[in-house]
Amino acid sequence: MIREALSASVDALRAAGVTEPRLDAELLLAEATGRGRADLAAHPEAEIAPPAARRFGEMVRRRLRREPVAYILGHRGFRHLELAVDPRVLIPRPETELLVELALELGPARVLDLGTGSGAIALAIAAELPGCEVTAVDTSAAALEVARANAERLGLAGRVELVGTMPRREHGDFDLIVANLPYVSEVEWPTLAPEVTDWEPREALLAGPDGLDVLRVAIPAVAGLTPVLALEVGVGQDAAVGALLIESGFAAVESRPDLAGIPRIVIGRRGASA
Repeated sequence: MIREALSASVDALRAAGVTEPRLDAELLLAEATGRGRADLAAHPEAEIAPPAARRFGEMVRRRLRREPVAYILGHRGFRHLELAVDPRVLIPRPETELLVELALELGPARVLDLGTGSGAIALAIAAELPGCEVTAVDTSAAALEVARANAERLGLAGRVELVGTMPRREHGDFDLIVANLPYVSEVEWPTLAPEVTDWEPREALLAGPDGLDVLRVAIPAVAGLTPVLALEVGVGQDAAVGALLIESGFAAVESRPDLAGIPRIVIGRRGASA
């Protein structure tokens, strides 16, 4: 029955070091049975059909190996969208929504999403700013496959141009460039949870000794393409990234915190936008 299945899986997940065993077990059982979490809670005595029980057991075994829940489920919510995700792309995080919120605030006509991954930022901007022309770039062909599939499924394929190389200057400037590029340092890497280090794409996360190697290259490369460049950064990186923006010609820099109060996005503005 539901109560027994949840109890046993929660105990196993807790013993394996999973940080939110009850939530994870409920999400997996809801997916396996096709029931909502509220329905599971309301009917703890209900029996689980054998096919659903087998599916749930396999999901729990995957979670015990510390595979992220989002990869097991095959999807993750981001703002108003439900995105397909797998180990080819990072799992979208709530803090990344700050970049979408900035786009909504500025109302740009043309946006470039640099390092799009699953397409989360680009697709959210396209969905919430219907008049905006969005281009999304990722050097990973595998990530672009995921992003394209998400765009098609969400009915946004005609709204977002997905490309594997940076647009040339003759394509025109962008009103805003947003980027969630690799920013994890080599020192920080061993301290991260196995859900990250063992499962998420390392090349989308790790960026040298101080986590700034990719940004040192990317910022000057795109600085001339936009009056506003907004970057997601790691803990304690905001000052260094702000200095890189100033060096690349942005007249003013600001940072904005995530819900934990950590400076999470750094924004460079030039000219009249400063």
